[in-house]
Amino acid sequence: MPKEDSSDWLGLSGRVAVVTGGGGGIGRAAAVSFARAGAKVAAIDRDERGLAETQAKLREIGEGHLIASCDTTNAESVASAAEAVARALGPCGILVNTAAVLRPGGLDTLPLAEWNAVLAVNLTGYFICAQAFGRQMREARRGSLVHVASIAASNAQGQSGAYSVSKAGVVMLSQQLAAEWGPHGVRSNVVSPGLVVTPMSQAFYDTPGVTERRTAVVPIRRIGAPQDMADAILFLASDRSSYVNGEEIIVDGGYVRTLMSHVPRPGF
Repeated sequence: MPKEDSSDWLGLSGRVAVVTGGGGGIGRAAAVSFARAGAKVAAIDRDERGLAETQAKLREIGEGHLIASCDTTNAESVASAAEAVARALGPCGILVNTAAVLRPGGLDTLPLAEWNAVLAVNLTGYFICAQAFGRQMREARRGSLVHVASIAASNAQGQSGAYSVSKAGVVMLSQQLAAEWGPHGVRSNVVSPGLVVTPMSQAFYDTPGVTERRTAVVPIRRIGAPQDMADAILFLASDRSSYVNGEEIIVDGGYVRTLMSHVPRPGF
């Protein structure tokens, strides 16, 4: 039997991949990883400085990529970005939603404006982008949506305002998209990171002792990196996961499986 060609094992070469929140953290790692896999990448974000840094990394890999300033909470801004991507690169075949914000606060005193601001980016923005870019996928009857949620989606994260609620909504949004769009050849799945160092979480790790304390509770004894998330995202975006739809992959080094290990058990 002839050997299988492994040069494009993921089958991403030539695919158009749009990454929201592409200006930093997990979004940038995903954008760069797609480019290395041969995809045509469009990184969109409202952080223009971060986008410039992503663009520099994409240029190191090659030409044929795009960055675009976009406010994912604004339907007109997203529609404009979708048109620009289609003109420059072709119809979107992969959408990765990573844009997110965190506004800390207890629910007893959280201002409504703070609640709405987090939901607008972390949940409504995902829906807006799914509509705009998913339309191109359904027309082609092929596509993959990958949404970045969090282990906070199923494990309440106190004093974090609407963050856990927004991420739980992302998981259900993905499941509904999977059910509705699966018949049109479009899959939708979720990657839920655990403890990972990103620009949004960096301040925690800058506090003395936090990295060591957090590392100690992760079974594989390290904090996650954006690349760990990007690797899972590429798998779900690729045809190697063609029968995976409506699922959530938790990428946390086993952290959420440690609950019972914190319970005192004399004699064991």
